[in-house]
Amino acid sequence: MKRWSSAERTTAIATLVLFISLFLPWYTYNFGLGSVSQDGLWHGWMYIVFLLSLAILAYLVSIAGFSELPFKMPIAGEQFLLIASVVNLVFTVLSFVDKPGGIGLSGIGWGFGAFIGLVAAVVAALPLGMPALRARRK
Repeated sequence: MKRWSSAERTTAIATLVLFISLFLPWYTYNFGLGSVSQDGLWHGWMYIVFLLSLAILAYLVSIAGFSELPFKMPIAGEQFLLIASVVNLVFTVLSFVDKPGGIGLSGIGWGFGAFIGLVAAVVAALPLGMPALRARRK
């Protein structure tokens, strides 16, 4: 992990938290006698977040373990991390906004996993996205 920059370290931790949050309750429904919950993978597109999170973590573990990567990447590592974390952020925000049953169904709320996942997706993309936005403005 000493080979990681601070942005990569932040992205790794936040991506791991996002990955774990996918298995926590994202949506809850309360009905008189009790409640039920659904995890973050309820939306099919969240499997893309699942796979991208695994790819991000595998890449970061690879650069921590090898002085030179045993495989050739088609794009630079920082570009991969930026693109993957922004895609994760977009799909996470989309899942947060699009609750099961649509907007009009009452009783469906967000579980704590949705809030953890949303914050983790923002934190994972922020340290890579901010320098890219600053460079683009110049």
